[in-house]
Amino acid sequence: MSGNGNKMWGGRFASGPDAIMEEINASIGFDKVLYTQDIAGSKAHASMLAETGIISREDAREIAQGLDTILSELEKGEFEFSTALEDIHMNIESRLLELIGSPAGRLHTARSRNDQIALDFRMWVKEAAIDTEAALGQLMETFLVKAETHAATPMPGFTHLQTAQPVTFGHHCLAYVEMIARDRGRFRDAIERMDECPLGAAALAGTGFPIDRHMTAKTLGFREPTRNSLDSVSDRDFALEFLSATSICAVHLSRLAEEIVIWSTPQFGFAQLSDKFSTGSSIMPQKKNPDAAELVRAKTGRISGALVSLLTVMKGLPLTYSKDMQEDKEVVFDAASSIALAIAAMNGMISDISINTDKMAAAAGSGYSTATDLADWLVRELNMPFRDAHHVTGRAVAMAEAKGCELAELPLAELQTLDGAIHEGVYNVLSVENSIKSRTSFGGTAPKNVLDQVAYWRSKLA
Repeated sequence: MSGNGNKMWGGRFASGPDAIMEEINASIGFDKVLYTQDIAGSKAHASMLAETGIISREDAREIAQGLDTILSELEKGEFEFSTALEDIHMNIESRLLELIGSPAGRLHTARSRNDQIALDFRMWVKEAAIDTEAALGQLMETFLVKAETHAATPMPGFTHLQTAQPVTFGHHCLAYVEMIARDRGRFRDAIERMDECPLGAAALAGTGFPIDRHMTAKTLGFREPTRNSLDSVSDRDFALEFLSATSICAVHLSRLAEEIVIWSTPQFGFAQLSDKFSTGSSIMPQKKNPDAAELVRAKTGRISGALVSLLTVMKGLPLTYSKDMQEDKEVVFDAASSIALAIAAMNGMISDISINTDKMAAAAGSGYSTATDLADWLVRELNMPFRDAHHVTGRAVAMAEAKGCELAELPLAELQTLDGAIHEGVYNVLSVENSIKSRTSFGGTAPKNVLDQVAYWRSKLA
């Protein structure tokens, strides 16, 4: 391509890049998705240039009209992108020059591609964070419906994936409501910090033109302009923070997905996904695979990989802009798309999931899950030190294990061989239902607590 210089570079270069350089240098293949933000930024910049007297109002009007035409072409799929023009900025500016002629050359006054891409990318990430937060709010609502429906549905609570104590499925759902609420908080915090406009930082040092950065910041929906031109064009911590929040959220969704996979097995049989979120086997006709949950689980690798990728890109860059930063966008675009799909899929699965309450309740009482209730009863009723009660309860579990029965099925006479003061009242705490009802401490699994927390979170979301 020698002899075919890129006019947008001006007179510094005698010839254009060869094919390999063009391929590695161009970002239009992925940054074209920023066209909405790029045009909005250019319109705000042109309006400010006219308002401050840097360009004429007539030129600003022609620029705005030309940009509107380009936006229409882009939305209709009629815009022709050129790799030779490298990026979304030059593609749009070149087309603007074709449409309106010399006024197009005034648009880049007091601006650089450095602050232009910092603006476009920040606007895109801010919108993605807002969308993700809203989607998580919908997922919380879906969980609250399930929690209310199953406020008293017993299920086993696990530690080490071993039956620990009975809880309710509603309480289990509310655990994810808490996680998702913190995820939303991380996105809100990130939005607050990225709500500063870098436009006007120019290449790195600001500009000598009398621009009004507060005007462009307000026009573009930012709280205020950034305060340091070097930092404005050279940091991508807003994208890193978005990826960090996205990665933590993806981990929460992955844990839930794993539980759905486990619950869906015939061995557990706690829940079943509908055909909408399952697939069959090409060879085994009996199979119903929880593929949607498995894919949500797998998305976590892509999303956390995006965070590591961008951290690695940024870790050794001196101030200010380096071409390395062109590698900041694809991973963010992919992570945003992946988390949006994962949230939507999980929202559908939780809405649609069918709970086998009988199987869950039966499992809730297995594995001597009310043993802690027995120990607590010994402390409360017999004034026994907890360590002694723990020892007595352990012997009771061994006794039940030897007889092949549950704790509630042990005869009173046999329990009294462990401690003669044990009386009939012990059976009030050995049932799953009574165990669950007794967990009334704040944040506990008692059905009333579950309903109170559902009401609390509904008021918060409202």
